[in-house]
Amino acid sequence: MAIACLGLGSNLGDRRARIEAALAALRADPAVRSVVASDLIETDPVGGPPGQGRFLNAAARIETDLAPHDLLAVLKRIECDLGRAAGGPRWGPRTIDLDLLLYDDLCLESADLTVPHPRLRERRFVLKPLAQVAPDARDPVTGLTVRALLARLDAGA
Repeated sequence: MAIACLGLGSNLGDRRARIEAALAALRADPAVRSVVASDLIETDPVGGPPGQGRFLNAAARIETDLAPHDLLAVLKRIECDLGRAAGGPRWGPRTIDLDLLLYDDLCLESADLTVPHPRLRERRFVLKPLAQVAPDARDPVTGLTVRALLARLDAGA
């Protein structure tokens, strides 16, 4: 059983309902044993085209039997089921965004998946909710906990 940490975000339509639906879909998957979700936080968009709405963001800690690429496929299926269209501008508006942030202590880089998430360490909107559900999870690249990564960002380091 692996421990994976996920980021969830939405800035189109009923943002709360889409995040809750994504969490429900994860809980319904037979290969996912446990889903612990953070509170929702509202944040301004980072990067991407101007004029897009604010995001609701959350994080989840799950226990799963799925291998990383299989989990990614589940996340992409949930995004599709919840109305996310393929393509669109990078960091643009989206109905739902599900990111695999951490997977045990794995470091993986392939054409379609990088774990840990390559921008995990610089995104407060990811680290703040993640610190609620997995404060002691370690970034295998730096060896720092999520709590320490967030403190470093808050200190401006």
